[in-house]
Amino acid sequence: MAEIIIKNLRKDFGDFTAVKESSFTIADGEFFMLLGPSGCGKTTTLRMIAGLELPTSGEIFLDGEEISQRPPSQRDIAFVFQMFALYPHMNVRRNISYPLVSQGMKRKDVRAKVAEVAKILGIEDMLDKSVGGLSGGDRQRVALGRAIVRDPKAFMMDEPLGALDAEFRERMSEELRALHDRMGATTVYVTHDQLEAMQMGDKIVVMNNAVVEQFGTPQDIYDKPASLFVADFIGSPSMNFLNFNGQIDEGATEVTLGGARVPVPLQHEHQDGQLVFGVRPEHVVLADDGALRAQVLTTEYLGTTQIVVLQSEFGELKARVDSSLPVAAGDQLGISFNTPTITLFDQSTGRAIRSELNEEALRNG
Repeated sequence: MAEIIIKNLRKDFGDFTAVKESSFTIADGEFFMLLGPSGCGKTTTLRMIAGLELPTSGEIFLDGEEISQRPPSQRDIAFVFQMFALYPHMNVRRNISYPLVSQGMKRKDVRAKVAEVAKILGIEDMLDKSVGGLSGGDRQRVALGRAIVRDPKAFMMDEPLGALDAEFRERMSEELRALHDRMGATTVYVTHDQLEAMQMGDKIVVMNNAVVEQFGTPQDIYDKPASLFVADFIGSPSMNFLNFNGQIDEGATEVTLGGARVPVPLQHEHQDGQLVFGVRPEHVVLADDGALRAQVLTTEYLGTTQIVVLQSEFGELKARVDSSLPVAAGDQLGISFNTPTITLFDQSTGRAIRSELNEEALRNG
């Protein structure tokens, strides 16, 4: 098995803390995403798992063994970089075979293994070509081949598609996920692209300012954000936020926005002070009898749907509705919300105040 367990992992660079007490588990065979903005600590976390950085404190377990102080050569982990890191003076065959040759494998066995990997990646016709003349997508396949050929316990991938253009990136992300499904190897993948993470990952850790904000499946993170940061970072467009002063009692099922009582999911915490009402654009309902009123500012046509930007007394919000709905700038509309999808946040802490979501979302984070 190649289960990876991270316990209270921390990394300091002098006075700067890059990762703060991170804890999560990557299951054997999982495609696991480390997601967050630049500088959040995701690449440092990946490098500590691979052994390219030693943690200041904390533990890393691979296949049941504690490896946090072992050198990379003793971890049986393959690393794929964004910039390919290929040897320009070698052809494709020699680039892929290099790790096996370095280990002293017999020439016959090397040829057989390279042929097997080339078939998996669909690059049999490129083996004798120079890597310098290959496209970005093909060079990334070669880099993947050099990692796969070793049969490691786990793969670490640091934004491997970041240098590709949009068309190649989309194609390669599909190929990479399909390759993972065929091989069943544990894969840890760093990205700042939330769409890439949501499309490819089995589980996601969302990081910000060196801490784990939330850990879970893509659907849990989208539907049940544990913090304002996660709710804003995940989704396109991101979640709408309406600020209001109010009191939420345990067992409450409504809040007051303006003069209207708006249904919300059952609350399990008492909360006073400045709150944030969060709702995804697709869960904003436009109807004449809506509890609140708003004015249409603009519309954006997206084919089967449209994004309607509205101005309410609590601020601007967006609705994703059917493109056939007749809406124009200047229209005064009623708005309501799909109640089960609403999340309330404490503005001072930035955390969701529905305790059952927080405990489940952060149980391993």
